[in-house]
Amino acid sequence: MVDAFDHHTHKKQRVYIRRHSLKGMGNSMTFSKETNHESQDSKQTGNSFQSFGLAASLLKNVAELGYTQATEVQAQVVPAALAGGDLLVSSQTGSGKTAAFLLPLIHQLIEDNPNGSAPAPGRAQPKVLVLCPTRELAQQVTADAVNLVRGLRGIRIATVMGGMPYGKQIQAIKGASLVVATPGRLLDLCDSKAIHLGDVKQLVIDEADRMLDMGFADDLEAIDKRCSGRNQTLMFSATFAPKIMSLANELTTNAKRIELAHAGAKHANIEQKLHWADSTSHKHKLLEHILADASLDQAVVFASTQVESEKIADTLRAAGYEASALHGAMPQAVRMRRLESLRKGHTKILVATDVAARGIDVPRISHVINFGLPMKPEDYTHRIGRTGRAGRNGVAITLVEHRDRAKIRNIERFTQQDIVASVIAGLEPQAKPSFGGGGGGRPSGGGGRPGGGSRSGGGGGGRYGSGARSESRSGGGGGGNRSGNHYESRSSDSRPASTGDSRPASGDSRPGNRFADSRPARSADSRPARSADSRPARSSDSRPSAGPRFAKPATGGQRKNFSGS
Repeated sequence: MVDAFDHHTHKKQRVYIRRHSLKGMGNSMTFSKETNHESQDSKQTGNSFQSFGLAASLLKNVAELGYTQATEVQAQVVPAALAGGDLLVSSQTGSGKTAAFLLPLIHQLIEDNPNGSAPAPGRAQPKVLVLCPTRELAQQVTADAVNLVRGLRGIRIATVMGGMPYGKQIQAIKGASLVVATPGRLLDLCDSKAIHLGDVKQLVIDEADRMLDMGFADDLEAIDKRCSGRNQTLMFSATFAPKIMSLANELTTNAKRIELAHAGAKHANIEQKLHWADSTSHKHKLLEHILADASLDQAVVFASTQVESEKIADTLRAAGYEASALHGAMPQAVRMRRLESLRKGHTKILVATDVAARGIDVPRISHVINFGLPMKPEDYTHRIGRTGRAGRNGVAITLVEHRDRAKIRNIERFTQQDIVASVIAGLEPQAKPSFGGGGGGRPSGGGGRPGGGSRSGGGGGGRYGSGARSESRSGGGGGGNRSGNHYESRSSDSRPASTGDSRPASGDSRPGNRFADSRPARSADSRPARSADSRPARSSDSRPSAGPRFAKPATGGQRKNFSGS
């Protein structure tokens, strides 16, 4: 929270920011890493922030942060947003989209309050609302906004997200002009009348594709109704898939479409490699060899599940690496501490799941390693976007077993580019990958539901093909929440590991039969013993002449191959 119009309140709110909003942010922020280094886009466009017609006080803060040239997405989105109307924007991660929507939003707040008047005390009625799918991304956006409004009178920033005490958040949002929120906790506060969205004039939906994947479709509709009087909606998504367009038709009106990235957009500054592995142990050997590379500064290792992330981190620490795990089941305070350690360079290797890693923006991440493959091909693009940000070079390495070759084909089909296979001397795979033979299993490499069983993707569960909610309305910490759980409740990486012991030990757990008491109990000892010799012999001639009931067809018994060959 930032407050520049009352000395007493200013002092109080600055303490809150230091403890909650910026804790874990360190000295590095998304906006700075997206725009501090002039990318090829900014050199080509030659657009400076001075040319956008932004407020002088805002330009002063931008200049003090050391930024002069706008990236391509900023050069197109900022003028379009200032002109008014709804926007649909597709751009790559790390392209500067956070600043692209924050600059026009803050400019409008300055224009609406030129004298810097204080908001009505004790009321939470924001003018601008930014929705993010994960807590980490919400924290990043808040940190960027705080730096852009530093020293400006009458503009306050607040964060609403799960994992934080309700009481402190309710106090923090009073008088806030711009609120960055995750949908679940925001609706909780709306239901308790702690915040009113009737005065929202501008709504931003960041990473709309991820919103749907995490099951926020119904929440987005509910928020849409609560701020139906808004003037502008800005929606950002990695792709314009049919489900995104369906959502856009519901939330926007005659939206202008700005497409700066698509599924086949190449990450020219990210070197992508693939290593085939024979087994999990082989993947661990490959991982340790890669992490020993002298060019590696910091790395994010992606795991498929929470349990896998913990195991990999434990294995790496035992081998002497500075590694930590990060996943959605961790308390928010723990996640923030681990992110802070990563940003400060104390942690060299972060082993994370897809949900927890969303929003990580650390400039020193030189390598992204996919130890476990993503459930959905589009998540691959978001993963490798953790490196090579803002014109920097990065390396993305995928470790894959031959049984998952169908997933690799889906990723290559989605990105419209091949991932070159590499070999490390002494760690060559013994089996040769084959894309044509494969055993008749289900396509796309597995029998589970898309999205790891979380009803995500195209599988139903929601109006837009979405399902399980990740951040949900749990939240935690401060009590008074509906579930009493501060974890992300139903994310694609938040399911507990199942074991063979999870089934009931006996049949007693089944519902009782109402006629059970009328039958006499029968013990195993009451049954007459029957020996193998007491069974009548059956000759081969006793079978029906028509053959067995489920006999295989005579035209070959080979199962149909779903791999496309």
